[in-house]
Amino acid sequence: MGPGDLSRVLAPLPHRADPRLLVGRETFDDAGVFALSDSLALVQTVDFFAPIVDDPYAFGQIAAANALSDVYAMGGEPLTALNIAAFPESRLPLAILTEILRGGQDKVHEAGAVIVGGHTIIDEELKYGLAVTGRVDPRHILTN
Repeated sequence: MGPGDLSRVLAPLPHRADPRLLVGRETFDDAGVFALSDSLALVQTVDFFAPIVDDPYAFGQIAAANALSDVYAMGGEPLTALNIAAFPESRLPLAILTEILRGGQDKVHEAGAVIVGGHTIIDEELKYGLAVTGRVDPRHILTN
């Protein structure tokens, strides 16, 4: 969904101001940033999509790299990740999901972060991604 459509969807929703929210939905940045102290803030993002390659392991790696890159784009360091998967178990073997998750896990570990869990649903269309939490010094946030 593009920024214009997203703006129209979000416009009717009430906005709750919070001084700890350093980067929120208003700027359409890659991730949100929430201050914990003067020198530490959380960076949070979520990304998922349908496969763009045929290899399940490579798809997992690509999806993880995409989610991790949002934390890096804000100047942050990834710490933890949660898997998000929609899987058509009636038409694909579970081994495919295993390979997707293995690819994601390997890429997350390469970034120095850890997978702490996740959520999987049954769906007609395969989708995979991650929610990633990182940290950043609030004085060094990169934004659009």
